[in-house]
Amino acid sequence: MSKSLQSQKGFTLIELMIVVAIIGILAAIAIPNFLQYQSRARQSESRTNLGGAFVSETAYLGETGRYGSFQEIGFVLASTTNRYTYKSPPNSGNGANAAAVGVDMFNTGGGSGTGGTTTAPTGTVIAGAGTTAGAGTPAMFTCNAVGNIDADATTDNWHVNDIKQNLQTPDQNDVNI
Repeated sequence: MSKSLQSQKGFTLIELMIVVAIIGILAAIAIPNFLQYQSRARQSESRTNLGGAFVSETAYLGETGRYGSFQEIGFVLASTTNRYTYKSPPNSGNGANAAAVGVDMFNTGGGSGTGGTTTAPTGTVIAGAGTTAGAGTPAMFTCNAVGNIDADATTDNWHVNDIKQNLQTPDQNDVNI
């Protein structure tokens, strides 16, 4: 009988418990890092879209001598599942953002401006403003992106202006570093 027990192969309970503990430790380290990486990847959406808005605004300024709204510059979002609300200067480039969907604002989930009934997340938003070049006043604009990318109380806020400032650091960071 002792000979048959010696020929059995397998893992002991202690060995299995050690393997489970090692997997648990690795998961405790890897999961938060993965979630942070995922949030940073989501932030690239706003930076890419704001960079595109900057290029469109700059081209529109070259053609008309002023900055315009998203509708005037022909800027639309490629995806209908965006995570940010975008605001631009209003039509004619003067004054504060009017928050007209498809004209000077794209709501979270609104895509190209058709639909988009989801309310914009609250947060620190720099008012989109544009001015006409001339009369000694240089043309200026600010486009904003506000979103809640990880479902907590903090919003992620970005902006780009006429000198392409602030696409590397957010106004308010939703990613916990």
